[in-house]
Amino acid sequence: MMNAKRMRNMMCMVLAGAMLLLTGCGGATSAETTSTDSSGKKVLRVGMECAYAPFNWTQLSEEVPDGSKAVPIYGSSDYAYGYDVMVAQKLADQMDMTLEIHKVEWDSIGLSLDAKEYDCIIAGMGRTKEREASYSFTEPYYYRDNCIVVKTGSDFESIKGLSDLAGKNAKVTTQLGTGWVPLLEQIPDAELGANYETTAEVFMAITNGVADLAVIDLPTAESAKLTNSDLVIITPDESDAFEGDKEMTNVCIATRKDDTALRDEIQEAMNAIGWNDKAAMDELMAKAVTLQPAAN
Repeated sequence: MMNAKRMRNMMCMVLAGAMLLLTGCGGATSAETTSTDSSGKKVLRVGMECAYAPFNWTQLSEEVPDGSKAVPIYGSSDYAYGYDVMVAQKLADQMDMTLEIHKVEWDSIGLSLDAKEYDCIIAGMGRTKEREASYSFTEPYYYRDNCIVVKTGSDFESIKGLSDLAGKNAKVTTQLGTGWVPLLEQIPDAELGANYETTAEVFMAITNGVADLAVIDLPTAESAKLTNSDLVIITPDESDAFEGDKEMTNVCIATRKDDTALRDEIQEAMNAIGWNDKAAMDELMAKAVTLQPAAN
């Protein structure tokens, strides 16, 4: 049996370890969490799906049709490119940092940020009130419109707004863990079906007739339509559209809640390169749509 003195010593060790862990987890700053490369240059570690074209995608080589170079995916032989990667590279260059891309599933992208596997999220993430409770956000680095996607030749191809869906009992879907999920409930007489891990699966559900209608963002839908002629994109009339979807139009960069130092550093870089110009954002997004590999 353990004597009292030994038990007290063990308890002190446990408490000391717990205090060390808590100290390490609290009050993080960019200086504490940002790593350096072999030359001693600071590294901007960015988390993204690498499966959300045209915002971000995975490709097998660094070659890009316009002569640009894709960025290696950390711990992989693949490369990442897309709007998010292009913006991240601009910011890393401005901050004199090396860009490092981490590929992560969408449903764990916030958890991996909290676990300090990377320093920020640049992944087409909409800034919502719920997310602001857990993360710090920059100002938008892109403004997107939302849309409805249906199958060519379906009974839903002629709709102009949400009211046209009354009585149609449409089977609806979107991507899991996104701000589009609550919008589905605004569709009159909708049948809430399964939602999917990736947008590619969402579009496949429409093509295969598993779902009648998807709610998604316009750039992603336009990107998918380039390689899938079975898709029809519908932008609802403003007077007959979703309520509360404006939050999802503000696409921002997220850091950990307490890492406002890095958040501010990134914001300063955005300001320095003038990345608050919607025309410039739209021009770069249009370019990203044309550069994606057919597989994405």
